[in-house]
Amino acid sequence: MTQRISDLHIAREDALPAPSALSAELPCSDAQAAHIDRSRDAARRILRGDDDRLLVIVGPCSIHEPESAVEYAGKLRELAMRLHKDVFIIMRVYFEKPRTRMGWKGLIYDPGLDGEGDIGEGLRAARRLLLECARLELPAASEILDLVTPQYYAELLTWGAIGARTVESPLHRQMASALSAPLGFKNPTHGGVDIAIDAIHVAAQPHRFPSVSQEGRAIVVSTTGNPDAHLVLRGSHSGPNYDEKHIAQAAAALEKSGLQPRLLVDCSHGNSAKDYRRQPEVAADLARQVANRSTAICGVLLESHLVEGRQDITQGRSGLRYGQSVTDGCIGWESTVAVIEQLAAAARERRSHAHP
Repeated sequence: MTQRISDLHIAREDALPAPSALSAELPCSDAQAAHIDRSRDAARRILRGDDDRLLVIVGPCSIHEPESAVEYAGKLRELAMRLHKDVFIIMRVYFEKPRTRMGWKGLIYDPGLDGEGDIGEGLRAARRLLLECARLELPAASEILDLVTPQYYAELLTWGAIGARTVESPLHRQMASALSAPLGFKNPTHGGVDIAIDAIHVAAQPHRFPSVSQEGRAIVVSTTGNPDAHLVLRGSHSGPNYDEKHIAQAAAALEKSGLQPRLLVDCSHGNSAKDYRRQPEVAADLARQVANRSTAICGVLLESHLVEGRQDITQGRSGLRYGQSVTDGCIGWESTVAVIEQLAAAARERRSHAHP
């Protein structure tokens, strides 16, 4: 008898639809595609300094409840229209959560919040929500964590992020070189920016690597590189990095490396010491720097939902408070409006200095 040496730890295998099949089931219309293309171009112009508005990437820490996410998107769309001359708003629509140990891994992996792990339905839910954002003409952003799932939805993104835990991953850098949207690389959790700057350079280069085609076949992808990768400062275990000194140091490091000295700042995570209530303080300091003519800061990230704070998942969807995060704590809607209005005013002030 031949000794069994493969699949020793696999309990089951479930089929997924090919990415092309899911796209056919939930198609992107010509109008939605045109909106996404325009939104990416606007983001690129801001990142390159050709547009003096601020990027504001704002929304729930993670999407667990598509219904409240759609309500949030509608409110954010109205705010985006009102402040469009000063800020370009992109909604955080994050479906996957990196976990140091264990915990809920996100809508794609566990859409029922019950541990069943219906990834096929999770991918459908993710794509439906992104299509709804596109229908509303609200740009969408997400963290690119898994190496396969982006084939099912990445064409619907205006902006993407590579997080602090994966910024050093060669596989994520390769994948970034293939993605069509501008992509932010966060500094790692220890706080240094050199690794993220290396990642930006690597993502800009051509690569060849194995992947999965739209038809679900194993293929080798040849990329041209992503020219729109950039730095995101998110603080660290040892403290924040949003103050003028850290931003000046990061901008100088970018310039020394041959990159534009422009970056985004995350008001959450290490910059708020993981206390969502401190995000407005961080944003206020960034607004002050922008109003004082900082050109290094071209965007801000915020974690926000309809209801402030967070809650635990104890019985799946049962008993959860509508519109409140189940992962990191978020600021509430009223605070979100006040923070973004402050950022918009700072962008106007910076413009007035540049064009008196």
